[in-house]
Amino acid sequence: MTPTAPLFLLLLLGLIGAQATFDQYMAAAMAKGQCKTRPMDLVFIIDSSRSVRPSEFEQVKVFLTKVIDGLDVSPSATRVGVVNYASRVKNEVSLKTHQSKTALVKAVSKIDPLSTGTMTGLAIQYALNVAFSEKEGARVKSSDVSKVAIIVTDGRPQDNVKEVAQRARDAGIEIFAIGVGRVDKPTLRQMASEPLDDHVDYVESYSVIEKLTTKFQEAFCEEPQDLCATGDHDCQQVCISTKASYKCGCKDGFTLMDDGRSCSACSNSAIDLVFVIDGSKSVRPENFELVKKWINQIIDKLDVSEKNTHVGLVQYSSTVKSEFPLGRYNNKKDLKDAVKRMEYMERGTMTGLAIYHIVNHDFTVLQGARPGVQKIAIVFTDGRSQDYIGDAAKKAKQFGLKMYAVGVGNALESELKQIASEPVEEHYFYTADFKAMSQIAKKLNINVCDDPCECDSLVKFQKKVDDALQALNKKYILYGE
Repeated sequence: MTPTAPLFLLLLLGLIGAQATFDQYMAAAMAKGQCKTRPMDLVFIIDSSRSVRPSEFEQVKVFLTKVIDGLDVSPSATRVGVVNYASRVKNEVSLKTHQSKTALVKAVSKIDPLSTGTMTGLAIQYALNVAFSEKEGARVKSSDVSKVAIIVTDGRPQDNVKEVAQRARDAGIEIFAIGVGRVDKPTLRQMASEPLDDHVDYVESYSVIEKLTTKFQEAFCEEPQDLCATGDHDCQQVCISTKASYKCGCKDGFTLMDDGRSCSACSNSAIDLVFVIDGSKSVRPENFELVKKWINQIIDKLDVSEKNTHVGLVQYSSTVKSEFPLGRYNNKKDLKDAVKRMEYMERGTMTGLAIYHIVNHDFTVLQGARPGVQKIAIVFTDGRSQDYIGDAAKKAKQFGLKMYAVGVGNALESELKQIASEPVEEHYFYTADFKAMSQIAKKLNINVCDDPCECDSLVKFQKKVDDALQALNKKYILYGE
């Protein structure tokens, strides 16, 4: 699999030399600011405990640099401080120390990990008492200057955070909590300000923390510069202004390419997509409801219409049931309502039977499949199949289906690989539990297609699935556990 460009840059940090890569990135990151940010005293509180490897800590520093790059740094606008913590706390950068982005980024590049325990509560208390004090450069509390803390952590605190975080919030500090990997997710909710949906974020690994940069650029943006109006963009056809940046679009009859800026004359963006959902008793009712929500999150992002995306739904256990065929519903509301009505079977796990069923039934013209349209099946399972899947999967691929295998919990990776289309590593995904499904999202990217128009269509589909997985994972963090 080939990562998208922003993720690829961060993956290189762990492969090529952390500090050298950071220094190279630092110069590029300073090239262009995007908007005027609201005046604030901003303190990063970063975990550098022993669970954070040196290369990962460098990735945190890149994230800090990118956020700083989007700020209006000056004594009268935004002041930035950095608190580094493990078993002890170190004030790396005071709010009063650096008055320019260049100086700030240089200071960030010199921060070293402390590599001991994880005293997050102690770090918050330190920020409240010291980092946000007037002595260290914080301004007198007023409605004109916000007090903001961004906490980045990947572990379970060895001290209490709930009470000290509440004291910090009571003192007027707005807290954003970013969790990485095996972070204790309830702790994130205890630290963050309300609404939690805006203040809690989770990423699967430090290699993708960079993707949160845009969120903070938009959150802190006060007077955005219209980059489309100034011509400071690289869109091939259409530039669309957003709050803190821009996005590219295409004229009618063209499709936006995977690079996010180029347009293709391909006009066939139609997809026939069938979800094949495991309804066996091992899934459990509460998780089955989560899967239904996941499906609807994807539907929200699809271009469902008579001429573009058609969606079908199959549930299987000991038997197979076509919940609804392709093309029955040509609008999102009706599709989502139909998904919600799906009743949990709660029996065995006959995955091979289900795959045979979609080939012989659901992807036939009589059931709404369209000739010449790219056909995709997503098989979702949480356990070992009770029948043989090899022949069924082979037949599906010979039939022309693009097969994705998504496994959770006790699903066997060997079976997922049998189901998945080539290249296998791009078409099968596994995660340990239903609450970590966003680990799948970073892999959903197809870069090789026999037909360029088909590739356009698939890439658009994959990006929409990625967005849906991220949104659903956030809901798990906020309300799960």
